[in-house]
Amino acid sequence: MQRIRKSVLFLKLVGYGVRTYYNSAVRRTISAKLAAWLASAPNPNITDADITNIVIVGAAFSGYYAARILATSLPRNGLYRIIVVEPNSHFNFTWVFPRFCVVEGHEHKAFIPYSAEFFSQGPKDLVSWVRDRVETVKKECVVLRSGNEIRYDYLIIATGSTVPGGLPSRAGGEDREGGIERLRAMQARIKNANHLVVAGGGAAGVEVATDAKDHYPDKSVTLVHSRQALMHRFSSGLQAGTADAMTRLGVEVILGEKVDPGSADGNFITLSSGRKIKCDCFINCTGQKPASGVIAELAPHTLTESGHIRVKPTLQIDDDSLPNVYVAGDVAGAHARNPNSRIAARQGEIAADNIVLAIRGKAPSRTYKEEWGDEVIKLTLGLDRSITQFWDGTEELLFPNKDTDLALMCDGAWTALGAKPFEDTGVYTGWAETPTASLKSHSTTPSKMGNA
Repeated sequence: MQRIRKSVLFLKLVGYGVRTYYNSAVRRTISAKLAAWLASAPNPNITDADITNIVIVGAAFSGYYAARILATSLPRNGLYRIIVVEPNSHFNFTWVFPRFCVVEGHEHKAFIPYSAEFFSQGPKDLVSWVRDRVETVKKECVVLRSGNEIRYDYLIIATGSTVPGGLPSRAGGEDREGGIERLRAMQARIKNANHLVVAGGGAAGVEVATDAKDHYPDKSVTLVHSRQALMHRFSSGLQAGTADAMTRLGVEVILGEKVDPGSADGNFITLSSGRKIKCDCFINCTGQKPASGVIAELAPHTLTESGHIRVKPTLQIDDDSLPNVYVAGDVAGAHARNPNSRIAARQGEIAADNIVLAIRGKAPSRTYKEEWGDEVIKLTLGLDRSITQFWDGTEELLFPNKDTDLALMCDGAWTALGAKPFEDTGVYTGWAETPTASLKSHSTTPSKMGNA
């Protein structure tokens, strides 16, 4: 019976892959080419007052993909403008941060240039870019750190999540050069340590601990986790595989304990039980929170206890007075069990599709609900091994892998995001750093995205 259930799960996996490829690649490509073929020249007499502004706050997986879907799907009549507001100089490929905290020489690959090529299926100059940070959202505009305001008709909040300490989950800054230096500093800390302690038994903590022990087998590496199993939100098979990797590599695992970060004195660190363990390098992989502060002034009642923004199934914010505001990605309270880039991108697509429906006079009808494919994860367990898990909440498929690429196939991510591995063209500084004056009164427009 179990073999039959696993066979069914495998068939679901194949169907999921085919359906996803068709929806994201084939169908949208055909639609974009048809739209380009049927489009007529925009009216040359259009003014800023005639243009509908669609503002996207954040350009990680959710916001970046939402902008791409909108660029290929909006009517091509010159009456729409997509404005992306993003403080980072480059796309942060956070999945590789834990590895690059340990392994030297690849850190530059984690920062992918934003590229106009990513929007090549849409009309040229439809996407505008503002390098700034949104501080707060108002009823009709967003207020930037620079003090400027940008009017919106539709808004997608895709601000993701933050970690107070930055690495290994986040870069801890906005520019590529600073991010590279912070990764190198972390590499040096780990290299020079004798007793490394990692707090947090989720993916980041597990990957840093196993990579560090594999890279430096003579070092003492201890992983402390507050729950009774590592990777506790995932299947039992993945948990067992993770535990086996810890034993194989010689990582000491302490479960049911928390670390007091403030107790680290360069020699020891104290656990919640009062136990002291040797520690001359502490890495905190806990504390990730949704970056939802931008909505605190406009709709504080939509903030959950966890800091997520409540949303309807359509990903509209859960406030009937704000029907044109959407939320997607890690910041959305969409009940995703294990948020990841795949879920974020899918939510970005749903929000974008619903905006297009609304623009065409239809009710937003695309909804997000968790699919079993959302639970797919590839977990590295040392420098040359990983486990890929497919799980539907009951049955699981596990694929142990032998890996040869220390950079974790970063080149594929660069290509998928329209950049040439591993050439930093500087395109972002070319078209996105021009300060943007207020768009609320249509006095100026943001800098247009040029060719890479």
